[in-house]
Amino acid sequence: MKHKRQMKILEIIRNHNIETQDELLEMLADYGFVATQATISRDIRELKLRKEVYKGTRQRYTEGDGVDSGTTDSYRKVLSAGIISIESAENLIVIKTVSGVAMAVGAALDNMEIRGLMGCIAGDDTIFLAVQSKKLVENVVAEIKKVAYPKK
Repeated sequence: MKHKRQMKILEIIRNHNIETQDELLEMLADYGFVATQATISRDIRELKLRKEVYKGTRQRYTEGDGVDSGTTDSYRKVLSAGIISIESAENLIVIKTVSGVAMAVGAALDNMEIRGLMGCIAGDDTIFLAVQSKKLVENVVAEIKKVAYPKK
């Protein structure tokens, strides 16, 4: 789904003068893609889109240097170096991290687009993850572990 959405974003900005993330969200919705502003922001960053000036003072998104291929590897490094433990209760997951690393781990998790993960709140060494339902908690934990510890 992410790949299809990103390809549609590229198609949209090639064919339309998109000035804001809200405009991009609306266009994606017209094509049947439901996304949040945070998701679009990540897509823009991963696709390395940039803004250019047109018509004197207006701005629009244009293609940059392409998709960031090192993103997953970066997440893997942050997760494997930072996570100490992962525990779940109902539809919440608590991750303990090395002191001072929780925000980086939380940001990596937010950017991974794990199905069922609604969001993270990070402190200094603890992260709370909200999951859509209890049924999805095991899948979210498994996906995090798969990225953090791929050989285990």
